Amino acid sequence: MLSRLLRQLSSSAPDPLDGADARIALGALLVRIAKSDGDYSADEIARIDRVLARRYELGPVEAAELRAECEAIEHEAPDTVRFTRAIKAAVDYDDRAGVIEAMWQIVLADGQRDTHEDALMRMVAPMLGLSDQDSNAIRRRLEGQGG
Repeated sequence: MLSRLLRQLSSSAPDPLDGADARIALGALLVRIAKSDGDYSADEIARIDRVLARRYELGPVEAAELRAECEAIEHEAPDTVRFTRAIKAAVDYDDRAGVIEAMWQIVLADGQRDTHEDALMRMVAPMLGLSDQDSNAIRRRLEGQGG
């Protein structure tokens, strides 16, 4: 399954992803943002697990297993530009807006915003079809809620 998904994400014209593949692709993007500052912390891992559990109605063990699959995909996935464009082509807009929110949750998980994380968020949001203003509004709302 992972090799098929990697081929799909690397394709120049990706087909829509099915539910399981979309979960892994979106989760892999969360892993990528968490790793972007060079510190893949326990807080970020726990936050990814909580996001995946809530988003996909999973128990803690299933969420951790899904995150492990996402980590494997993220490690082998193409560059962020192609990876993000493939997700945009394959995932509905509402899900992509939710991904931006989840990504901000990961960025804010350790209480520190890194310039690498900010740069990746500024690059990814428009590639997913959201404006920088929309992304920033999501970030401010989450900061107001305490991350």
